[in-house]
Amino acid sequence: MADYQAVMMGSPIRLSLSQENPQRAREVFQLIKQQEALLTVNRADSLLMTVNRAAGLHPVVVPNAIFQLVSLARQVSLLPGSLFNLAIGPLVKAWRIGFSGQCPPPSRQIDKALALVDPHDIQLDPDTHSIFLRKPGMEIDLGAIAKGYIADKVCQYLQSQQEPYALINLGGNIHTLSRPVDHPWQIGLRKPFSSPHTLSARLAVSGRSVVTSGIYERYFLHQQRCYHHILDSRTGYPLDNDLLSVTVVSESSLIGDIYSTLLYGMGVEQSLAWLAHHPEIEAVMITRRNQIICSSQHHFQCHVLDLNQ
Repeated sequence: MADYQAVMMGSPIRLSLSQENPQRAREVFQLIKQQEALLTVNRADSLLMTVNRAAGLHPVVVPNAIFQLVSLARQVSLLPGSLFNLAIGPLVKAWRIGFSGQCPPPSRQIDKALALVDPHDIQLDPDTHSIFLRKPGMEIDLGAIAKGYIADKVCQYLQSQQEPYALINLGGNIHTLSRPVDHPWQIGLRKPFSSPHTLSARLAVSGRSVVTSGIYERYFLHQQRCYHHILDSRTGYPLDNDLLSVTVVSESSLIGDIYSTLLYGMGVEQSLAWLAHHPEIEAVMITRRNQIICSSQHHFQCHVLDLNQ
């Protein structure tokens, strides 16, 4: 097995291949770079920022793949009670969590952002593949699903190259291609608010994606209160419920991204009820009491490591 690393999308990227193949690793990192150039909102020259700059002015034609991704994100955003919202960009910018944000923004700034985060105001034209944000100041933010989309692209590429087995870790999004020599990949689940190397559990996975959304990933403390990056576009503030993290195990990393957000918004009881009717998606939840709850373990095994469990 051969490991390759790079820093991209603001995270360390790890690629494990079945054998030494520097050229294939370079091609994977180039693919990631190309996709990031389309989807990021942290670069002024990205395609997505071209759409955002045209808010309130005119539609922008985008490639079909990006149009389909935005269409899916809008559809998920409009689900009843959905915590997922692709129009959340103005609210994310107001809080700046994980960047320069160190205290809650003024309420007037939150109110101003809330007026610009209605996904109904995103107009999509399937005939021209154009996107139009109706209100000036609106911003699409695909940060919640970009890594999952790119991880799926990487796996599709590696499959096309007949790579026997591989793992791509995009920092929170892990996708595995088959298994190395009949042994499943071992994926660690970080213990919330502990050092990066302190684990709550380890998952044995093969040929599946593992995606985690946790409030400990980006946050700040202000007046002894934790403000995290999982924002509720209905209130303008971080969502406060009984969960510290949700890890979704699924075939697609994009689907994992979507449902890690949706399930976090549902909370423990509602998530377990929903997952009971969707066996193709499985989840591991860590609660504020540091309990580890698995919806099922049909496509992976969960080994609890934290002795306090």
